[in-house]
Amino acid sequence: MNFYKMCVAVGLLALLHAAYSAAQHRSYLRLTEQDFTRLPWDILIQCILSLLLVIHGVVHIAGSFREIRASADLDHKTWDMLGNRQGFLSFNHRGKALYRATSDE
Repeated sequence: MNFYKMCVAVGLLALLHAAYSAAQHRSYLRLTEQDFTRLPWDILIQCILSLLLVIHGVVHIAGSFREIRASADLDHKTWDMLGNRQGFLSFNHRGKALYRATSDE
């Protein structure tokens, strides 16, 4: 796991260096009064390789991914369990007060 964290760190540093190099290139072109057409190949290659390195490290750090399909999680549930949503349960409601009123009699 430490190898992949190191990949992410080195990749991010390389991306920062590529961004700094691009800014330096732009300032050089302004000083020499040249038109900006594109970045040099070495900056582009460094940017792409560092981005691939960061992606590789992040994918391995993240671990196993879940499926995008919403029905993938619901495949193993029965029809009765589909309506059982824990997030919608509310135990603090006025039914408690009604129960107390009827039980006091």
